[in-house]
Amino acid sequence: MQPTRLDDVHVTILAGGSGTRLWPLSRHDRPKQLLSLAGDTSLLRQTIDRVLPVAPWGRIYVLTGPDHADSIAAELPELPRDNIFVEPSPRGTAPCLCLAAMRIQQRAPSGVMVSLHADHVVKDAEAFRRALYASIETARAGYLVTVGIVPDRPETGFGYIQRGELLATRHGLVVHRLARFAEKPALDTARAYLASGDFFWNSGYFTWRLDTILAAFADLLPTHYAALQIVAAHLDEAAGQVAWDGIEPVTIDVGIMERAAHAAVVPCEMGWSDIGGFGALYDLLPHDADGHALSGTGAYVALDSQRNLVVSPRLVTTIGVEGLAIIDTGEALLVMPREHAQKVSTLVQRLRELGLDGYL
Repeated sequence: MQPTRLDDVHVTILAGGSGTRLWPLSRHDRPKQLLSLAGDTSLLRQTIDRVLPVAPWGRIYVLTGPDHADSIAAELPELPRDNIFVEPSPRGTAPCLCLAAMRIQQRAPSGVMVSLHADHVVKDAEAFRRALYASIETARAGYLVTVGIVPDRPETGFGYIQRGELLATRHGLVVHRLARFAEKPALDTARAYLASGDFFWNSGYFTWRLDTILAAFADLLPTHYAALQIVAAHLDEAAGQVAWDGIEPVTIDVGIMERAAHAAVVPCEMGWSDIGGFGALYDLLPHDADGHALSGTGAYVALDSQRNLVVSPRLVTTIGVEGLAIIDTGEALLVMPREHAQKVSTLVQRLRELGLDGYL
């Protein structure tokens, strides 16, 4: 059952960044959110499909940079072009979301804003929407709300959220006061978090009333708020650009959520993955009898090999290897043990230093 009203709900989708941990699949001109990594459509399109029961196209907004605006418009012809909010340059999620809230408030003076990411996989869309409905009703009561993912392993690659006192039960989900955010932990700490049952993965999904989040910015980040008022009043003008360029980058977690007096968390199991690297992609894809995961239009023939991830448009063969990621785009090839997946961003930086930007 959905909330009594959804006609004032506005959904923003963060679609910046290029997903360097998935190079060479993810490239500057074809970033992660536009790839079909888990299904026949792009991650961005899948995100839109999940939220259409919550808000129609006219109240969905995609937040991105100038380099990707045209690609997103081509990917989503149903989305009004004015609903693609382009930030001039990266300044972190806090300025991006505050500016989006200001722009939405210009169109709709009151309402509820949901913030999502464009490049996640969610297997249980109904559970995802229940979490949004619970978040929307909690936000109407004046809380800044985030969704916590119930962990199924002691993951060291995610930030965590600790729950506080129980506030309510909504749509079959409990709502707790948000006690604190925790950075990516060491393995022993992650195990302790999992055993406690009080910690959840930080999904980066947020819900708040427009007036509540803007008041929080005015109180907690007053310098940012003042500059963003200038930007909102002078979009596409020199004064707006100057004000934007002077904004210090900060994330919404650090700038607002960790300091807010009235923050809540809705824990949920929804089959969530941020596909943060090739290890996560391997876990997400189906495996054959030898533990291999295959994606792309090519074929894979293996002798005495186990548990390899192969992404390629052509035939790949292996003999006597295991635990590899073999990522082939036709013009670039990456081969590594899957356990080294987190080093791909370092490799991308090395390619940049060598002047090989054309492959990025």
